[in-house]
Amino acid sequence: MQLSYYLIVAAFLFSAGIYGVIARKNGILVLMSVELMLNAVNINLVAFSQYTQSPLGNAFALFVISIAAAEIGVGLGIVLLITRNLKSPNIDKLDQLKG
Repeated sequence: MQLSYYLIVAAFLFSAGIYGVIARKNGILVLMSVELMLNAVNINLVAFSQYTQSPLGNAFALFVISIAAAEIGVGLGIVLLITRNLKSPNIDKLDQLKG
């Protein structure tokens, strides 16, 4: 397949992720949108790695996957604490955290 097909799919996924981060109010859905954007980056890394016949893109994709796993663990912990304290995962109610 051509490289442009992968780039189009990745651009669509990244755009959907940006829309999810901007439009959503639920903290868990915002985290899922960030993961969607990271997966779009992984598609680009692997596609360019295959296009240039270099394994460096695959190594970077594995690095991004491990960082995304750590990010979702910490982010989910924060969202659960906010949900427990505010009784809602709505991130618009976070103005109480202002000092």
